[in-house]
Amino acid sequence: MDLTTHYMGLRLNNPLIASAAPQNGEIKTLRALEDHGAGAVVLPSIFEEEIDAERHALERQGQLAATGSAEAQSYFPLYGGYGFGPERYLDIVRRAKQAVAIPVIASLNCVSGEVWAEYARDLEQAGADAIELNIYFIAADPTADGRAVEQRYIDTLKAVKAVVAIPVAVKLSPYFSGMAAMAHALAGEGADALVLFNRFYQPDIDLVTLELKLDLELSTPAEMRLPLLWIAVLHGRVGASLGASTGVEAPGDVLKYLLAGADTVMTTSALLRHGIPHMKTLIEGLTTLLAARGVASLADVRGRMSQRHLKDPAAFERANYIHILHGHPVRRDG
Repeated sequence: MDLTTHYMGLRLNNPLIASAAPQNGEIKTLRALEDHGAGAVVLPSIFEEEIDAERHALERQGQLAATGSAEAQSYFPLYGGYGFGPERYLDIVRRAKQAVAIPVIASLNCVSGEVWAEYARDLEQAGADAIELNIYFIAADPTADGRAVEQRYIDTLKAVKAVVAIPVAVKLSPYFSGMAAMAHALAGEGADALVLFNRFYQPDIDLVTLELKLDLELSTPAEMRLPLLWIAVLHGRVGASLGASTGVEAPGDVLKYLLAGADTVMTTSALLRHGIPHMKTLIEGLTTLLAARGVASLADVRGRMSQRHLKDPAAFERANYIHILHGHPVRRDG
């Protein structure tokens, strides 16, 4: 079975990608992912705050050095403790490229493009095969309109694309008023891939302590519907590869995303839940599903259920909404 996949110009042995997760910063994890068949790996994100923290710390140290106060210099750490310092992250990229043969994608979790241009160049020089921009911020400012939010994404992409030659993907949130138009705009500005979707980690409220609970809820297949819809809508309509993210648990979930039109399918939660060997389970299960349908390659299924290939394209739009509401049974026993 030929599972060869091309994603933003990179050749992958198959469409399964281990998406960004803390454990992906360990070389033994990367080797295990490769051994169990991952087509590519996204390294854990380095945060804009870490780059800023180191830059400001170095500025402070420079000022203190001018005064000759060596003791005072020790009061300022080089970075803010989010997990990786900039230099350590570059070292992880270098070591990852030496350890595995599959594509290694660096992940930048950012709010703006100002910090990233120079560092993106460093990542390219360290050997990263591509960069994924995980543009993560809550647009909570009531004075910032939708156009300002969209421009922030575009400006960040343009700043990075201006300084690197390697492919750049943008991991999007689903909260744009014109999702299709935004995807088209990013592709037009040079995004080599769009990853749908980023998950915002919303806090809960502890009713006993009246404090915010900040915890990680792993994704489930129930969360697939939104990215599945938009991948099906965008397939063949934007000049960028499409990466599916969120909700992948079983081989059937992978196949659904491919049928909708995804070029690659990413998973973190399933690997955290079941362990790295689950990557092999997904790949072998996908192969079995394809063989049972007499499929020779992914080209025979990719996008087959996308909007533009359906006899009833409205099934992904309002007609489907009306049909579901009218057809849902009503309980009358309560």
